[in-house]
Amino acid sequence: MAIDSGRIEAAVAEILAAIGEDPGRPGLVDTPRRVAEAYADFFSGVGADPLAVLSDALEGESGELVIVRDIQFRSICEHHLLPFLGVAHVAYAPGARIVGLGRLAELVTLLASRPQLQERLTDEIADALTTALAPEGVVVVLDAVHGCVSARGPRQATSSTVTVASRGALAEPTARAGVLSLIGGAS
Repeated sequence: MAIDSGRIEAAVAEILAAIGEDPGRPGLVDTPRRVAEAYADFFSGVGADPLAVLSDALEGESGELVIVRDIQFRSICEHHLLPFLGVAHVAYAPGARIVGLGRLAELVTLLASRPQLQERLTDEIADALTTALAPEGVVVVLDAVHGCVSARGPRQATSSTVTVASRGALAEPTARAGVLSLIGGAS
């Protein structure tokens, strides 16, 4: 789905006017265009198929466990349209198919590039891996700082939120604990 830049620009100009600002003043005149450009990037995952990122999975086994740690991501919280920034740790126990390691980061980026909730984002990553790769198990851990918590409301600038999704054999408590130990510090 293409972003409607004109509508975003008009909406931003209206917001500026609604807060008592002059959208035509020199410091703000280009703000609606800049916001529309930023939103095109922030929401580039809307309507995109996450399984397409994993479509080049290869047949073959690669050992007991694959873990990619510290995949940086940013998303926009759907409740306040404020950013949340963090890292994803993605682990899977291969079944018959494996995927290039960079594809895991691409999957996280694509799913984060839409209005999101961290809890849902964690599940969507795990579900896409489960569907595309049919692994023996999956664990996804996200650790993020939310603008709606740090910049407004409670203003807890240093707090972070950790979410975990596990599937298959890695959902078993002992196996999940072993993966979390390997990820290090995430729980």
